[in-house]
Amino acid sequence: MTEPSARIEPIVTARGLRKKFGRKEILHGLDFDIPAGRIYGLIGHNGAGKTTTLNAMLGLTDCRGTIRVLGLDPFAHRARLMRDVAFISDVASLPRFLRVRELFSLVASIHPNFSPAKAQSFLEGTDLKPELKIKNLSKGMLAQLHLAVVMAIDAKLLVLDEPTLGLDITYRKRFYRRLLDDYMTGERTLIITTHQVDEIEFMLTDVMFIRDGALILHQPMADVAQNFIQLVSNDPENQAVARGLGPVYEETRFGQTVMIFDHVPREQLEGLGVLSTPTLSDLFVALMQRPTANAEPVP
Repeated sequence: MTEPSARIEPIVTARGLRKKFGRKEILHGLDFDIPAGRIYGLIGHNGAGKTTTLNAMLGLTDCRGTIRVLGLDPFAHRARLMRDVAFISDVASLPRFLRVRELFSLVASIHPNFSPAKAQSFLEGTDLKPELKIKNLSKGMLAQLHLAVVMAIDAKLLVLDEPTLGLDITYRKRFYRRLLDDYMTGERTLIITTHQVDEIEFMLTDVMFIRDGALILHQPMADVAQNFIQLVSNDPENQAVARGLGPVYEETRFGQTVMIFDHVPREQLEGLGVLSTPTLSDLFVALMQRPTANAEPVP
């Protein structure tokens, strides 16, 4: 008789996660699981609670409720956890007074799973040489250096908080494409926060929208494409019919009415206008304006 397979534990599990700064509650009882081998987009406005959530995962702040990363309490066991976790913020965090080779030595002394040789191999064929000072690098070269550091860390969980902030679109796309092609495996999990939502949509397996400390969407991208439909119509009669089906969002663009629907059967919308799957940025705008996003936190 075949033994039942063991349940694969999520990389991150949070239950009732709350955080206060003074009298203001920043996180309102978040519940979520993040499985292994996934690429998550954690998306929200400034002040929504994204960074606080990431800090809770990284053990940089304590919270009420429970959170486990790789089975450990990150606040109590941060040193142990950091062996298998890497955190990269925007490129401004790189110490400008160091040379490239000195940066690699510094990271190697901090992170046990960082390989200077592997980082250097990612720079082959570029203008980045070991003796160059970081303060003299262009933004594009900084992006290349940052990416080399990221991909040279053998971590089970990689957290990127606005990693391409201030870079032009060419380098942003190159950053994400190489990260996807050369770094991600079925054993690694990646969590990204960014304001350039559409640029990372192609690589995400899952998305989490956070507003005012509450999760208003947490779904695999495949479910998002199945559950949400965008309708564009310039016919007032069709618009009235569609409006009766309860769109979660409506706006006028260039004389046309755009509506987004959640869990409305596609056949009910056929013939009322042009149907498509909303982009992630359109969906973000739509859901951030839903009345349910302003609901009172659960006591």
